[in-house]
Amino acid sequence: MAIDVHNLTQIQLLRLMNATPLGNVLSQNQLRWQMNTVAYRIGDGRHINLVRYVSWLAREYENPKPQKQSVEDSRLKDLIAKNAARKESQDIGEIPAIENQERREKACKDFRFFCETYFADVFYLPWSDDHLRVISKIEQSVLHGGLFAFAMPRGSGKSALTRSAAIWAILIGARKYVCLIGSATRQSLNLFQSVQAAMLGNHLLLADFPDIIYPIQCLENSAHKQRGQRCNGQLTYPVWGTHKIVIPTITGSIACGSVITVDSLDSNIRGQIHTTMAGKIIRPDLVLIDDPQTRESAKSLDQTNQRLSTLNGDVLGMAGPGKKISGLLTCTKIYCNDLADQILDTQKNPEWQGQCTKMVYTFPTDNKLWDQYEQIRADSLRAGNGGREATEFYIQNRDAMDAGSKVAWPQRHNEDEVSAIQHAMNLMLRNEVAFFAEYQNDPIAEQSDEQVLTVEQVMEKNNGRKRGEVPLSCQYLTMFIDVHDKLLFYTVCAWSDDFTGFVVDYGTYPDQKRLSFTLRKAQITLSNIYPGMEKEGAIQAGLEKLCSDYLNRDWNRGTGVVKIDRCLIDSGYLPGIVENIRHKLGSNIIASKGVGIRAANKPMSTYKRKPGERHGHHWYIPNINKTGEFTHVAIDTNYWKTFVHERFFVAAGDHGSMTLFGKGGHQHSLFAEHVAGSEIWVRTEGHGRTVYQWSPKVGGIDNHWLDCMVGSSVAASMCGCSLSGHNIKTFTKRERIKLSDIQRNKG
Repeated sequence: MAIDVHNLTQIQLLRLMNATPLGNVLSQNQLRWQMNTVAYRIGDGRHINLVRYVSWLAREYENPKPQKQSVEDSRLKDLIAKNAARKESQDIGEIPAIENQERREKACKDFRFFCETYFADVFYLPWSDDHLRVISKIEQSVLHGGLFAFAMPRGSGKSALTRSAAIWAILIGARKYVCLIGSATRQSLNLFQSVQAAMLGNHLLLADFPDIIYPIQCLENSAHKQRGQRCNGQLTYPVWGTHKIVIPTITGSIACGSVITVDSLDSNIRGQIHTTMAGKIIRPDLVLIDDPQTRESAKSLDQTNQRLSTLNGDVLGMAGPGKKISGLLTCTKIYCNDLADQILDTQKNPEWQGQCTKMVYTFPTDNKLWDQYEQIRADSLRAGNGGREATEFYIQNRDAMDAGSKVAWPQRHNEDEVSAIQHAMNLMLRNEVAFFAEYQNDPIAEQSDEQVLTVEQVMEKNNGRKRGEVPLSCQYLTMFIDVHDKLLFYTVCAWSDDFTGFVVDYGTYPDQKRLSFTLRKAQITLSNIYPGMEKEGAIQAGLEKLCSDYLNRDWNRGTGVVKIDRCLIDSGYLPGIVENIRHKLGSNIIASKGVGIRAANKPMSTYKRKPGERHGHHWYIPNINKTGEFTHVAIDTNYWKTFVHERFFVAAGDHGSMTLFGKGGHQHSLFAEHVAGSEIWVRTEGHGRTVYQWSPKVGGIDNHWLDCMVGSSVAASMCGCSLSGHNIKTFTKRERIKLSDIQRNKG
């Protein structure tokens, strides 16, 4: 039968070629797109174009001739055979049928039933009421969304519930991308490996969810087997790695292509995405965070703030723009005000819907019997009897010793213990501090003679006066301006001779016209006010405007008016601009330069005084004729930041206190964050003195009004304010500072 190759379509040509073994191989080349130009080699070494090649194939197809097989053709046949065998071995065949459809459907609707049925070896004790509340919240978060944080006593199964929630969310198709997050890399990988182990070794999951679990178990925990896995000839595209699982694509499976990944809070977790085989980009829609802090990070204020920033920023932003992420966070409190303590505080973090549970809700009332028990148990442990005598004593007096107690989980106790309250009391006797932190989620506050100023304390220090009103008892009015490319931050403070201070005004230029903003995201900047100017020109124009308005203003003080006595301006990297303002607007303006004097450095009070210099209390003005610098005052910032915080500790009305204008603290929330929430101190010692060394907190909280308060205080010192010798023991634990006490210490 003759074939007219000139009248065949491209598809017909390819089909014709596929009818022969040689054509099947050669058709994989550039045959599709260069049909009339590419020359193809045939068996005898000649080269012909496609039309002639197909004609030759047609003739060979009609009248096949026996040919001697070359070595190359033999190798090709072997390769084809091996590839076919490999593909056949990679095919997992038919998916097994669901063993119990009714059980599966019930498990998809009920997380508690899912845990009890498929992880009965893990959740073998009866649930406590706290467990049931937590399970309900997990189910709500997975099915309907929301953020939920819960603290449970150590050993209550928090991690097991987290792992089960991840598997459940994927199996029922409620979530397409689940991200597991731990406190550190090792802990995160342990959680992830437990998820992998449950998928590989749980036979009941395989029985009821074969469309998801069977292809995974066929991988046999081998990443090599994921390449080329097929089901009835169709690729399944699984991923089985150390940090990522992609559920195999099986026709009809609700979980195909779903993703589970793992990460830790101490790594870069931003930008997590997955591209499906269809080209669709998906992002995490459920994040499960298990114990997000370590003991080391809980001790560190820096690390705590950094992890909080990561949780509320990077983690909650994983879902992408315009989408909300669901989240579950399990934790245990370690120290007061650690990450767990803050995330569970519904006042500070209401979106997390924090819930805190305890091992013991009320303790026994008969302390005498328990004191005897403690002594008997200690003697028994020393004798090597393991506390057996104490247990016998408890059994004999159990009714009296249990009286008044209420435990969360009555079934939780060891084999050699009789009850949950005995187990709890044994834990408390072992280490009371650890017990209240890890089992009661109520850490015992560490006793210290030093305090840390809080944002709430600053907000509470309002005096009820109107903005801009100078108290009659004040002799001086000072101002400080903190210079930045976008904004100028400033404060105006009134002072009595004894350093009793009043913040009468503060703000930014240009005014942002809102209560909450940051320098980085300022919407109205100097460049907006002065378009066309370079950065330096806009700063100088802004300083001239701000200084003119405030230094020329009449400030109401009783029945009279006063003007600002001293204005300091942060010289930063633009001291020349400040000098220009000083020459133009008056000598009561002076540049300032902060110097961080540490314990290892010489204090400014020991500096050798040179001619032409002016020395004050932890500040001095160098002789510019000797230094070649612009006129400025050098400030010991470590000392004066400590000084400012100390002023806010002093009770309002006492000498040396600091208060804010207004009646409501909410209006000062951003100011308070700058002053009390932006920097931390470390107590250092050297050369026989103590220095509180300050540094910015991790997280980028603005500190500009704290700098302004420092500058205003130094300006007051330059005017003549003095706090009775300045021999203050900073951050001592006290309620009030009295002038008589200060004078007594001086004497």
